Amino acid sequence: MKRTLAPALAGLVVVTAAALSAPASAQTIKAVMHSDLKTVDPLVSTQYIVRNHGYLVWDQLIAMDEKDVVRPQMADKWVVSTDQLTYTFTLRAGLEWHDGTPVTSDDCIASIRRFLQRDPSGLRLAPFVRGLEAVDARTFKLVLKEPYGLVLETLAKPSLAPMLIMPKAVAETPATEPIGPDKVIGSGPFIFKRDEWKPGEKVVYVKNPKYKPRAEPPSGFAGGKVAMVDRIEWIAIPDAQTAVSALTRGEVDMVEIIPADLLPLVEKDKRLTVLPFSAGQYFGRMNWAHPPFDNPKIRQAAMVALNQEQLLKGVVGDSRYYKVCKSMYYCGSALATDAGTAGLYQGDAKRAAQMLKDAGYDGTPVVLPYPTDLSPLSPLGPVAKQQLERAGFKVQLAAMDWQSMGPRLRKKDKPSEGGWSYFMSFYDARDALDPIGRTVLNANCKTSFLGWPCDEKFESLRDAYTRSSNMEAKKDIARQIQERNHETGVFVPLGEARFLGAMDRKLQYTFKAPITVFWGLKKN
Repeated sequence: MKRTLAPALAGLVVVTAAALSAPASAQTIKAVMHSDLKTVDPLVSTQYIVRNHGYLVWDQLIAMDEKDVVRPQMADKWVVSTDQLTYTFTLRAGLEWHDGTPVTSDDCIASIRRFLQRDPSGLRLAPFVRGLEAVDARTFKLVLKEPYGLVLETLAKPSLAPMLIMPKAVAETPATEPIGPDKVIGSGPFIFKRDEWKPGEKVVYVKNPKYKPRAEPPSGFAGGKVAMVDRIEWIAIPDAQTAVSALTRGEVDMVEIIPADLLPLVEKDKRLTVLPFSAGQYFGRMNWAHPPFDNPKIRQAAMVALNQEQLLKGVVGDSRYYKVCKSMYYCGSALATDAGTAGLYQGDAKRAAQMLKDAGYDGTPVVLPYPTDLSPLSPLGPVAKQQLERAGFKVQLAAMDWQSMGPRLRKKDKPSEGGWSYFMSFYDARDALDPIGRTVLNANCKTSFLGWPCDEKFESLRDAYTRSSNMEAKKDIARQIQERNHETGVFVPLGEARFLGAMDRKLQYTFKAPITVFWGLKKN
């Protein structure tokens, strides 16, 4: 549906919040992010807004540069033993937490241990770890039981969830429990102002005056993270029209994601710069713990019923910004393949209906939660409902805000009792490159969540991938994983999209930012 900015919208902008009332100073950035921040633990949450928050206040031990090469970050250096079993890390001198206490080896050890208990990449590495031990205040060792080919890549993981170093007292929070706002004590370029945090209104960060950036230029998630402004305010404006109006009026400096049908309004404004903030892959996830998707034949029927092209057209709209791609791995990347996808995601309702009949589908409703306040995701629910119903599924939509959807997805309750059957979301391209790092590719019967898939063959193939050091062998294993996936329905690729945002021309990135980061961003 075509959106227009009505004259009455001016009143909506005025009443959005007092957060817009004060004019921004030359050293303040006011940004409308893709979502409001309502939780602050980037390890427990699977939402990108929490990851972005994490990168402002914490830092990584080691990090990926723009070419996906692992570089030192908080670490000054590391040494790997000749038998590939001992990794010795030494921290940079002078690192401090926001409260003034020094960063130590014990902080790193506690942070890594928590990461190994929660993150899918960490869970994959954990069985190989014999122990972590401090050598002195700035040096520690990670010792393996046997060689593991992805140690550095795991610790330098750039996205969901990055292995961020936290104070020991914070990192000792059980991995099953989110840390609270009172524990957001980092060592990164910005400080979280928990006294000014008002969920649903604004989040505030201020420059860390004691932060010591690396000497190298910023590159990807590595290099010098230079804070060039004094204050950052994330302003919560869930309505896209209202956010765009606030941007064109100069009341905010940046809007992270703008729906395709509103782009012409900002593209013609010479005071604004339009730029890509996000590109990645839509996906679906079925709940294996409850009917109807506890039946693999019904999961297969759903994959036959869905139509990528129609879904992308209904959600993104403009064909310039989406791409049909059946691969589990981002199209154009090293592992991308169509293996195992013949006949899937083309909306073959007749065939899917017969598959449902053969599988004994009894009409159990598919409970489909979807967010109403996140423009790249909001249309997914209604479009998927139509496609599934054409094949004979009964579908119940459950509309909610994005921050409420996260806790619901973690519930293993029956769909009829507050749980869910099927959900869809979006992965950044950096999270769609291999079969190890993504939360929703964990099909381990003991540790999987968000759908709780359980498939030993799928997991044995993922294990083989981690043990292989040969790229051609990795490609072959990745292909087998995709073929197994489309037999079982662990992960449903739904195509790719690129999202554009806009910011005032007074803002300028001094490097090619990998995601929406605020270091290296200056305001003229």
